[in-house]
Amino acid sequence: MLRLAPSRSWRLALPALLAGSLLIGLPARAALFEDDEARKEILNLRAKLKQSEELQQQRFDQLKQEIQTQLRPVSGSMLDLNAQIESLRNEIAKLRGQNEQLARDLSETQRKLSDQAASLDTRLKPLEPQKVSLDGREFQVAPDERAQYDAAMGQLRRGEFGEAANAFAGFLKRYPSSGYTDSARFWLGNAQYGKRDYKDAIATFKSFIAANPAHPRAAEAQLALANCQIELKDNKSARRSLEDLVKAYPGTEAAQAGKERLASLK
Repeated sequence: MLRLAPSRSWRLALPALLAGSLLIGLPARAALFEDDEARKEILNLRAKLKQSEELQQQRFDQLKQEIQTQLRPVSGSMLDLNAQIESLRNEIAKLRGQNEQLARDLSETQRKLSDQAASLDTRLKPLEPQKVSLDGREFQVAPDERAQYDAAMGQLRRGEFGEAANAFAGFLKRYPSSGYTDSARFWLGNAQYGKRDYKDAIATFKSFIAANPAHPRAAEAQLALANCQIELKDNKSARRSLEDLVKAYPGTEAAQAGKERLASLK
């Protein structure tokens, strides 16, 4: 903003102040000078006032012209600046639109990747090792390993002893180091007993007990061994097996059943 110097402002305002002061005093002068001198004085003052107003108007017009001259380059610069600002605004709006599109594309890509990962996980999950808890043990098995063991157990429960015996034997051959090995051998002996293959059942139970005498089903295996011997009329071996049962696994249900069997043997 253009500011007038204090001295210049004072000079412009001074005639108006003088004129005001003189006018305020006009009634008093009219009372004192009612002759021609008074009228001349008034006319003279009016002329000076008019001259002062004309000078003020000229100075105002001059200052107005100077201000317009000084502001003309500024106005042009402001127009250029406004044009640049508008251009920047358009570019920012364009970039914002591109960013929004990129954000949408990114979100869509992430969704597709998530769907693909979920689909892959669904396909791979059946192939991943599975945690199994059986007969007091926890171990990892492959899905097909677990499926084969469960299938053999299903056949055994349905009384399909021949099929179950073949299934357990095949399992032990295919997975000799499986976490299911001990349990599969125990149930193989039971399947063999179920199909009256007592000699093979005896060999299986003996192998089971020798491999893991502390197994939770070892006492049952010892009792089943004695039962196989009884079926073969080998009471001497059966008595020895029952005595070993009572001695090795006292307090178990199998040991209690073994005592009853001992009492019934001749």
